[in-house]
Amino acid sequence: MKYLCLVYYDEKNLDALSKSEFDALVGESLDYDDVLEKDGHFVAANALESVKTATTLRLRNGRISPTDGPFAETKEQLGGFILIEAKNLNEAIQLAARIPPLRLGCIEIRPVRELQHPGPAKQSH
Repeated sequence: MKYLCLVYYDEKNLDALSKSEFDALVGESLDYDDVLEKDGHFVAANALESVKTATTLRLRNGRISPTDGPFAETKEQLGGFILIEAKNLNEAIQLAARIPPLRLGCIEIRPVRELQHPGPAKQSH
């Protein structure tokens, strides 16, 4: 089963890192991606640009309304994600607990819901 590990942290904590601390965190993160891949758990991962670059879309009265910034004002922002393959939630928790940016915030783990197109509509006679 696939699990999405959403990486949240306060961007102020990330910005407070020195260049060497930031580079070390990036290196650790990429190394852990390699471990996940070697063990068959890695599906995809990416970091996100600052929340300051976000655009949020809302549909109101039939019109799209874009606004700058994140969906909600929170202390921690979504900073990236790792999509993993795990046998169950317990294994996903064990894998996510080793994601290096966890020490800056939190990791939300959510099972991926696999959507499929419904079959052709049945006609009643």
